[in-house]
Amino acid sequence: MIAEPEPLGDRLVLTGRVVSASNAVLVGELDGVRVVYKPVAGERPLHDFPDGSLAMREVAAFLVSRATGWDVVPETRLVDGPYGVGMLQRWIDVDVEQEAVGLVPADAVPEAMLHVLDGLGADDEPVALVHEDAEALRRIAVLDLVLNNADRKGGHVLEVPGGHRHGIDHGLTMHAEPKLRTVLWGWIGEPLADGEVAGVRRVLDALDGDLGAELRALLAPEEVAALRVRCAALLE
Repeated sequence: MIAEPEPLGDRLVLTGRVVSASNAVLVGELDGVRVVYKPVAGERPLHDFPDGSLAMREVAAFLVSRATGWDVVPETRLVDGPYGVGMLQRWIDVDVEQEAVGLVPADAVPEAMLHVLDGLGADDEPVALVHEDAEALRRIAVLDLVLNNADRKGGHVLEVPGGHRHGIDHGLTMHAEPKLRTVLWGWIGEPLADGEVAGVRRVLDALDGDLGAELRALLAPEEVAALRVRCAALLE
């Protein structure tokens, strides 16, 4: 079974492009709603992920996120747009006054932040990588374990008013081999909270139903199987 992309016709109106992205990331409006469109044709080949698979992985990440009940990944679906098949995701407006992940002077780590590592800044000054100690961000960290996310940068966390956090850019997820690469290491060694265990269990249970069928249309069989193994290992 292969996922059928939703045909958009002329409904998607493109208005711009995120030029800093490594792959083609186009911005536009669909039926009056601001969206991001990433066509498969604009994906650069990678040595460790199959060519032309990133859009499907983005959609798969949304489906898994939805199963947790945490609203981490914005609504994402597979579409056939102006530049062919790709992923379409709801645009999220961020609160520029908030910073969930960042660099601070090494001798001035805020008490409310968790320290990850030390390094050197652009001018060789000592800096520390930190992130907030918040439930919404911690759920992204747990979801990254479930998704096997190989690309959790600080810029892939979106801060919104009210304290909620969204995670974006999930093209490098769901590989069958361990690929975890993330800046969210502040909780390392801590057990999962009850709500986190419940979210992972919801994913594992859903794999025997609609979620499993949806993922098998987007991913290789061994990748869906590896997701099940990761969920079970976290619960253990």
